[in-house]
Amino acid sequence: MSKSSENGCVQCFLHYETPKTLVIPSKTIGCVFRFAQFVVLFYIVGYVCVVRKAYQETDSVISSVTTKVKGFAYTNTSYMEPRFWDVADYVIPPQTPDSFFVMTNMIITRKQFQSRCPEFPGPLTTCTDDCDCFEGHNDPRGSGIQTGRCVNFSATVKTCQVFSWCPLEIDTVLPEPALLAAAEDFTVLIKNSITYPKFDFHGRNILPHINSSYLKTCEFNRTTDPDCPIFRLKDIALEAGEDFQDMAVKGGVLGILIDWSCDLDWWEDKCYPKYSFRRLDDKNPFNNVAPGYNFRFAKYYLTPDGVETRTLIKAYGIRFDIIVFGTAGRFGIVPTIINLGAALTILGLIPHVCDWILLTCMEKREVYKKNKVTEFNDGDSDSVSMGTTYGTQ
Repeated sequence: MSKSSENGCVQCFLHYETPKTLVIPSKTIGCVFRFAQFVVLFYIVGYVCVVRKAYQETDSVISSVTTKVKGFAYTNTSYMEPRFWDVADYVIPPQTPDSFFVMTNMIITRKQFQSRCPEFPGPLTTCTDDCDCFEGHNDPRGSGIQTGRCVNFSATVKTCQVFSWCPLEIDTVLPEPALLAAAEDFTVLIKNSITYPKFDFHGRNILPHINSSYLKTCEFNRTTDPDCPIFRLKDIALEAGEDFQDMAVKGGVLGILIDWSCDLDWWEDKCYPKYSFRRLDDKNPFNNVAPGYNFRFAKYYLTPDGVETRTLIKAYGIRFDIIVFGTAGRFGIVPTIINLGAALTILGLIPHVCDWILLTCMEKREVYKKNKVTEFNDGDSDSVSMGTTYGTQ
């Protein structure tokens, strides 16, 4: 290889080429170019930086919740003898994770014992003689295990006899209004602790300015006491758009939502929870099958003769689910560089878009096409460079 060829290769390797710019005084393409730049900058500054805070690293909340319900009620109705109710009677079970249940209505079947009794009439239980009943048959939707006998349910109806807790529960008549209508004035203290492990940030909904004396007297109010962690059950239902007394008859599920979304760059010392409430179970007036919320439990006793008996309670009430969520953000160099690079890339595409408009849409596009490839002399050696033109007319 000759010395001149080697010098040519070295010179070519060390050359830097830049596009040639063609300035075109056109208001149309100038407005398009500046408008596109403005839109991209507005998107980057307004949406990406301000709204989405893309310059931040984020972390999801980790939470723990405990609750304590307080309140008393007194009932004196035709359904039962006069009775005083406290927390141990109507909060079932006493502790559950992230939720609590308050009984508001009930059907009580007393003095049940294991025996044989006629099943309730139905398509599969009504009979005329023993041949219609099958010993040992167990229908999960029934009341017990059939004995194979057909017995009198009433003077006119016969049903299959079952081995079960007798007398059987009759749950077709539900007390209205709810027996524990006074539950609307019960209160619940919610203690919620959270952490964002990535940022080593910890918080709780009992804020630093709340002292014990304030906690004994306050109740949550969105206007006057938005930081109080004590909630009246009636107010929770009202905030969710429901009437507590209507829900108390058949029960339901209410959600207490606690939002811990925080900007730890500017408001770390103001990272407070935000409360909202909504009904979670389906309340559809056109499909009102199996409405509300209920379950059964029993209290067992022994008679002086040693016979086991029980009191069966079908409890209706409102379950309160506490849902804690949130995302915290803090400045991070990696997401900042990534999003800044993406923004510059988008800005760099705008001249190419304007070039395409020049070469395809403008009236003098043929003139611009002729200037697309430009030859120029670099002073020391002859070279040909592909020049990019932008602008319009």
